[in-house]
Amino acid sequence: MLNFDYTITTSLDVETASQRVKEAIAKAGFRVLTVHDVQKTLHEKGLTIEPLKIIEFCNAKSAYAVLQADIKTSLCLPCKINVYIKDGKTFISGMRPIVLNHFFPEADLGTLPREIDTAIKNIIDQSK
Repeated sequence: MLNFDYTITTSLDVETASQRVKEAIAKAGFRVLTVHDVQKTLHEKGLTIEPLKIIEFCNAKSAYAVLQADIKTSLCLPCKINVYIKDGKTFISGMRPIVLNHFFPEADLGTLPREIDTAIKNIIDQSK
């Protein structure tokens, strides 16, 4: 069975792990677009959750290629890696782009989903 996500645990706190993810993203040739501090945003609305950072990033050439294959792939863009706490543990998690072939079977995405999948796994592994 194909896993939708690639998730690891880390002994780092959310802030340190998030910083390492951002550094690994840059080293991999991607650009961090934004970091959503979901805990902070929900706190402003009077809601409480454990820390959760959503780091959005992209590579323009890769994004262009998948958008040319099927504009609906934009629903899965930009790539995201989440850093969060659950049950007292810190996790680093990313969606696996190889699932795009299942969501968009008519699109000719070639080897790009597999290449980006490998890059995301490497980014996550380097961040722990």
